[in-house]
Amino acid sequence: MGYRAIRHGLLTALAALAALLPTQASAWGFYAHRTTAEIANENIRPETRAGIVKLMRAAPELGVPDCDLATLEDASVWPDCLRKDYWRWGYTFAWHYRTSPVCEAYEPRKNCSGQNCILAQIERNQRILADEGLPANVRLEALAFLVHFIGDVHMPLHSGDHDDRGGNDIETAYGIAPGLNLHWIWDGPLAERAITSSPTPLVRRYSAEERAELGGGTPADWGRESWETSRDFVYPNAFDRPPCEGADLPKETALTQEDIERAIPISQRRVVQAGIRMSEYLDAAFAPGPLPEPERN
Repeated sequence: MGYRAIRHGLLTALAALAALLPTQASAWGFYAHRTTAEIANENIRPETRAGIVKLMRAAPELGVPDCDLATLEDASVWPDCLRKDYWRWGYTFAWHYRTSPVCEAYEPRKNCSGQNCILAQIERNQRILADEGLPANVRLEALAFLVHFIGDVHMPLHSGDHDDRGGNDIETAYGIAPGLNLHWIWDGPLAERAITSSPTPLVRRYSAEERAELGGGTPADWGRESWETSRDFVYPNAFDRPPCEGADLPKETALTQEDIERAIPISQRRVVQAGIRMSEYLDAAFAPGPLPEPERN
């Protein structure tokens, strides 16, 4: 049996196992998050990398010994590890997303009271990270939230919604694996396949021209891109029709092999954009001097 057949079999088995879980995590998958951090690590300045290594020494002061925090890749998944300690960290769980109905106008400031959404928290945590007057453990916590949320906002269904909790309420088969949901598929098996099936490695040093094409923008811009991707691709690809025309969408569907193949380049691009933009935000946070005031959309 060849490598591709073995990997497909493993993914199918994992997807079927995940269908037995009682709840679905509302965050981009472990593999996708770590890949975005690996891309960022390849594209940050050496001074930024050294600053991150120095901050990591403060990890024991965070008082979370069960959640590894020794590398940028660890930081990218650290906020999800906190979910097992609701009484301490539950107030952060709403920060991982800010969904907008795909059939209404996109409003980045809506449903974000008290900075309790992903767009505000990206800005907030970058500014905390950049403040060298703060203790190292405070800045390290901000680093972990920053890199994680930059990943999350690039997953389309963290921004686009059709009255279904970002696809969590849509029972969806992934090829021959039944009983998953649309959100989880984009979080997990689809992102993994997109990353591993790329003809060129996604984790690499990108040229200045590539970084200019893939990077830039603000958290509100990134959220809008994800919202538009949900409206214009994720839902039409899953249901074979636009989400805002005709009758309500059904509560279950299936992604065929052709649907999955069409989605792969979309997922790949979002992973790479997240990594490149993460490197830009990290470089800006570790650069000398204060951060400029954020743009307001």
